This record gives sequence, structure tokens and C-alpha cells, in this order.
Amino acid sequence: MSLHNDLDASAAEMIRSATMDPLSDTKTVSRAQDIVRGVIRMLGEMDYAPIQEFTLGSGRRADIAALDPKGRILIVEIKSSLADFRTDQKWQTYLDYCDAFSFAVDQDFPRDVLPPETGLIIADRYGAAILRPPFEQSLNANRRRAETIRFARHAAGRLAQVQQLSPALTGRPDPYLISKP
Repeated sequence: MSLHNDLDASAAEMIRSATMDPLSDTKTVSRAQDIVRGVIRMLGEMDYAPIQEFTLGSGRRADIAALDPKGRILIVEIKSSLADFRTDQKWQTYLDYCDAFSFAVDQDFPRDVLPPETGLIIADRYGAAILRPPFEQSLNANRRRAETIRFARHAAGRLAQVQQLSPALTGRPDPYLISKP
């Protein structure tokens, strides 16, 4: 079954008939951060190397991208509210950039609106559990190479930013701040 087609009629009907989420933006952001934290913890325990807010070759930004030990790319789309899911249907564009795809939501999210073909992770700030395995496919080798390089450069850039902002984290002084004789 291909996920590249539009949502099937029954899933689209569920989305249209769902009610708006009454949560405020502040609570929704906090909820999303909690889900991200739990998913990243779980992925680390599963020997994935996850990063948050990863920009794909298409220019779209994935909430979480992770590499497994074999170099396979997993994208996890965080949905913190029903309104978030209803207004953001770009997740299908991520499928061309990963080997596996899942949604991650919290315990209170109405799971029946999520496409049944996709993976499903339930998370909170302390951890996460996979309720449904991710949608899997084989990524084109050229695309995998390009995205893996993009992933490595993105992760290295983030590390460099952290090290420059917080030399104490590295245990060494910032070499650019040391005067030379």
C-alpha cells in the first residue's frame, strides 16, 4: 500500500469530522516538547542517533530524524493536538526522505484519526512506547547518501554551536578566546 497518495476517504472523513482541540498554544508547545523528549529518550535506548528539527533535502523540517546502526533513516512526526494534525498534512512529503515513518502523540491524543498504515508512538516527557511499528520502505541509495550527509553536517553544526556557546561542556577553554603570543 502506498502512502504517497492522498489520505483515503475514511481517514479524510475522520479528520473533517473531528473537533478542534481546546488547548492553548502554550500548553500545546509544552506538550510537544514533552513528546519530543520522551521519543528522543526512547530512540537513544534503541541505539538510534536522533536529532530534532532536521531540515530535509526538500526544505521541509522533520520534527525528529534518527539514524539506526545500519544507516536507515527514521522520521517521527510529533502531533501535540488534534488541531495540529488537522492543519498540518505535510507528513506525506517526508516519505520520500526516510526508510521508516511514525507519528508520536501523547496518551490523550485521539489515535483513531491517525492513518493506520503509519507507525504510532505514545510518549510523555519520561519515555515512549511503540504501539504500532513504523511504515517501512527502502530509500533510494542516492537519496540516502544525500540525507545521511545532510544529517551528519546538521548534527556536527549543532555540536559546534553548543561547544562555542558553552566551552565548559567540553572541559576545554574556547581556543578563539585565548590570546596568542
